[in-house]
Amino acid sequence: MNEPITYRHWLAHVTPKAAPAVATSTVLILGRIWNANGAEHSIGNATLMVVLAAGAATAGAFASAGRRGGSVIAGTAFAASGGLALAGVAGYADGLSLPLLLWALTTAVAYGLAARYWRTDRRDTVAYERRTIERREDHAHIERVEALRAGAQIEVARESAAYATALAQALTHRAALPGFDPLALTHAGLPELPAVEITKEH
Repeated sequence: MNEPITYRHWLAHVTPKAAPAVATSTVLILGRIWNANGAEHSIGNATLMVVLAAGAATAGAFASAGRRGGSVIAGTAFAASGGLALAGVAGYADGLSLPLLLWALTTAVAYGLAARYWRTDRRDTVAYERRTIERREDHAHIERVEALRAGAQIEVARESAAYATALAQALTHRAALPGFDPLALTHAGLPELPAVEITKEH
C-alpha cells in the first residue's frame, strides 16, 4: 500500500509562524494612520479604546475561568484586548517610541501564546502520524500473511492437480498394457475400474 509522498511548500510552513507579527504590525500601522487623521491626544478616542480593551480582557478572564467559552475564546479575547490597547496607544501617542515598545511587547506575548498552541498541534500531528504508520504496518503485515496463505493454497491445488493428472495417465497406461484384466482386480476386492477400449495396432 504505497501512498504518494506530498511535500508542503515553504510558505505553508512560514505563514503560521509569521501570523502574530503580521497581525501586530497591521494594528500598529492602522493605529499610526488613525493618529495622522486626528486621533493624536484625543481623550475621547483613547477612552473608547481603553473601554474596548478592558471589555475584551474581562471577556477573556471570564472565558479562562470556565464560566463561558473555552481556551480558544479566552485566547481570542486576550488577543483582541492587546490589539485594541496597541491601537489606542499608537493612535494617541505623538511619537513612535511608545507604540514601538508596546508593539514589541504585544508581539512577544502573541508568540508566547501561539507557541503553546503550536506545541499542542505538533504533538497531535505526531501522534496521528504514529497511529497512521502503525495501522499501515499492521495492514501490510496482514496482506503479507494473506498473500503467503493464498500462495500456499495455490501451490497445494497445483500439486493436487498434477498428482491427479499423473494418476490418470498411469491408470490409462496400465489399462493399455497387454494382458490387463480389470475383472481380476474386481474379484480381488479392488474397486472396479472404468472400462477402457484397448485398440491394438497391427
